[in-house]
Amino acid sequence: MDEAVALLDEEGIDGLTMRRLAERIGSGVTTLYWHVDTKDDVVDLALDAILGELPPGDGAAGNAAADGEWRAAIVALLVDWRTTMLRHPWSAALLQRPTLGPNLLARMEFLQATLVRPGFTGAHLHTATWTLYNYLMGATVARASFQLSDEDRETAQRRLRDRSEEFPTLSAHQYMLEDDWDGTFVTGLAYVLDGIAAAGER
Repeated sequence: MDEAVALLDEEGIDGLTMRRLAERIGSGVTTLYWHVDTKDDVVDLALDAILGELPPGDGAAGNAAADGEWRAAIVALLVDWRTTMLRHPWSAALLQRPTLGPNLLARMEFLQATLVRPGFTGAHLHTATWTLYNYLMGATVARASFQLSDEDRETAQRRLRDRSEEFPTLSAHQYMLEDDWDGTFVTGLAYVLDGIAAAGER
């Protein structure tokens, strides 16, 4: 899958064809079809492959989990997950695909097992799992799709100031100029975890 991931990184989804992939790996297209049935299969395998770049039990997430720091483990897991997908921007466009590869399942297993340790069960566990997953995916898609230059953002903010009577809050609080995507993700994740923890204590 390394060559498929490399081709997707360079050319995106539209640039991936079975013929181009076969050329990169020095194979014939027919031979390639012995291993996969369609281009969609290649994409699904490539998407799961990038999620295996750092197994969830390794690195900061694994260390925090081993120390019993469930919140730190979840933050490390989701920060790495988001960073991985942003390193391969084509992956954000595929989040709606119903794929259940082993690396995705390993991350979901780690996430839910980490939530079980402090005692989350039943509907609370289910809701917490999907709330965190949805927050991660929404933040990843938003970052990957927001490609305005600094000049474009400054122009947009000037237009908001010109219409401050209509959009007073957006104008006053520099809506278009805030670009601390990573910091906002981590802080927002803390808000989500605060809510999950509080709900578990009721």
